[in-house]
Parts: sequence; C-alpha cells; structure tokens
Amino acid sequence: MDPEQMMNGISIEIMRTIKAMAKAKTPEEKLTYSKTIKNLCESLGVFLNLMSDMDLYAEDENGSIPF
Repeated sequence: MDPEQMMNGISIEIMRTIKAMAKAKTPEEKLTYSKTIKNLCESLGVFLNLMSDMDLYAEDENGSIPF
C-alpha cells in the first residue's frame, strides 16, 4: 500500500476518533478514545519520521529543491 494513502487514512481515523470522543459520556469511554488517538498518532509519527529520514527535500545536482 502507498505510504501517502496510509498516512491519509490514519489522519482521517484520528479525526473520526476525536469527534467520537467529544460525544463520549463516561470517563471510561473517553479513556478508550484517548488511548486509540494516542496509538494512531504514534503510527502516523512512524511515517513522518521515515519521510524525514529519507531526506525528501535534498537538493538536486542543479542546487534546486525538487517538489
């Protein structure tokens, strides 16, 4: 699967979970959503760290930054 699609999917799931957490009534429900959000954010962080390690913004042979 494409890493960009995975990051988009995780981001969408984070937003859905935040909205669901806002509707939670009990502390136990809020804790469950909080843990889920934490895990999703950590998963997204793995991709962001990978991208930074790949040095996507390295200059090419002409000295310009490719986009």
